[in-house]
Amino acid sequence: MSARKLIAENRRARRDYEIEDTLEAGLVLQGSEVKSLRVGKANIAEAYASVEDDGFYLINSDIPIYPAANRFNHEPKRKRKLLVKAREIAKISQSIDREGRTAVPLKLYFNDRGIAKIEIGLAKGRKTVDKRNVVKERDWNRDKQRIMKARG
Repeated sequence: MSARKLIAENRRARRDYEIEDTLEAGLVLQGSEVKSLRVGKANIAEAYASVEDDGFYLINSDIPIYPAANRFNHEPKRKRKLLVKAREIAKISQSIDREGRTAVPLKLYFNDRGIAKIEIGLAKGRKTVDKRNVVKERDWNRDKQRIMKARG
């Protein structure tokens, strides 16, 4: 994780879900999608990952069209296959089915080799009360740090 170029981040995921486990996956992309990502345009806020019959897919992610690609462009909200080992797919599928977890994309980035990767989090949903408690606890920790720093 030395030289990653962040493209998109799902900030609401850490607020709406309690992330229990993360994994890194590659993406099967078309050329115009990679060009659009290099420009830094993508949205994974409403996206989720799902295990289907022949693999693991990222659904509802938005990579806008790349204007210079003309007729060779891609569909912006198409289903994209994630490159994950079969053992990990089985583990994720079991976690989603039995334990009621959700696979949420956290970050979309280029790694140090220039390959597009996505960080997926296995998460459990939070209720509204839990969200409030998390915000309250985070604010208190921040205030506590300020007080300790002031006392020095």
